[in-house]
Amino acid sequence: KLLYLKDQQLKEYIENIFDGYRQTVSDAKKVLDKHSLGVAHNKVIHLISLYEGITITGLLKKLSVTKQSLNRVLKDLIKINVIKFQKDLSDSRIKHVFLTDEGIKLSNEIFSIQKKRIYKAFLKSNSNEVLSFEKVLKKIINEKL
Repeated sequence: KLLYLKDQQLKEYIENIFDGYRQTVSDAKKVLDKHSLGVAHNKVIHLISLYEGITITGLLKKLSVTKQSLNRVLKDLIKINVIKFQKDLSDSRIKHVFLTDEGIKLSNEIFSIQKKRIYKAFLKSNSNEVLSFEKVLKKIINEKL
């Protein structure tokens, strides 16, 4: 069946990807709304939690956004004491970004609610489905067009 995917089937897969993303983000919005934060803030918090000490350049590459839009988000996060910067020891022009204790708490709260949806879906799946899902998802992400 997979060798003969029709456009309509591919459109349905794309819709499912959109729906999965929308549901996962809407879970996070419940926490983010309490702090007047949005999806862009969530992405930055998530990346900083994954890559502790990531540089501004690293964030720009991972997010594929402009410096201006990233700076807006970073300023918001600084205002509510979620992130802090540390200059690089060998090159003071480079800034590393870390979550503060408040930021770690917020990140954990967001992750906790998102984890429930993913965890439940994995529990309802067999091991082959979980492994296949991960492999296909990575191929979608890494495919060069």
